[in-house]
Amino acid sequence: MSNPNTSIPTFAAFVTAFCDFLTVAIHSILYERGIYPPESFISARKYNYLVRQSRHPKVCQWITDAVVAVETELLNGTVARVALVIFSSKQQALERFLFDLSKFPAIPKEDVTTTLERPIPVVDVDEQFRAVMAKLRVCSVNLKPLPEGCTFTLALELKDSADPPIGHPQHWIPTHPTLQRQVINQDGELTETKRGDDLGGVSTTPIRAIDAGDMAFEMWIEESKAKAEVKSTSDSSFSSG
Repeated sequence: MSNPNTSIPTFAAFVTAFCDFLTVAIHSILYERGIYPPESFISARKYNYLVRQSRHPKVCQWITDAVVAVETELLNGTVARVALVIFSSKQQALERFLFDLSKFPAIPKEDVTTTLERPIPVVDVDEQFRAVMAKLRVCSVNLKPLPEGCTFTLALELKDSADPPIGHPQHWIPTHPTLQRQVINQDGELTETKRGDDLGGVSTTPIRAIDAGDMAFEMWIEESKAKAEVKSTSDSSFSSG
């Protein structure tokens, strides 16, 4: 259990706390949505709550590497949303678990280790994260089953003013056009003109709005039109993400 007197003092620590939560959430979602067999997960405790963790080394490493890449972009201040996307065996986007981070504080990169004006009590953050884990644990009750052979990936939706994370090594690649927004510059202003067909979904399930001081974001699940059109089954085969 967290010490009630401890707090998150800097934005860098703030990002680390969120990324720890994101890692736990990804493992939990993969378990709840049957992406891998249930016996390939172990039980663990986080935020004083029972959670699931994949025991497969390659899956764990993939998740760790992906979250580290997310952490880099969060520290750069480029991220609007993070999405865990579940695909069919035909690479159709079926579900998106959205983490809307647009309310995160905008901190210049040179100030990420400077003490925050309002340090965030760890106990408050843990309480919020615990509530999310409870929601994720029952999320499948409100979702239609997935077909066999599903895979997943982690995607970023960047702020309109952000440059794409291009560099070497290349951690990020452009998503399919159906998962992108098309934005044009009109009279010096960035304007959203079109959303990809797989953005927004045809059905949305709210998870929770997190509110712990500056640690404020929303989570929800989108189910796509493609999911409604594929034959579903309660079983999924083990596949790499």
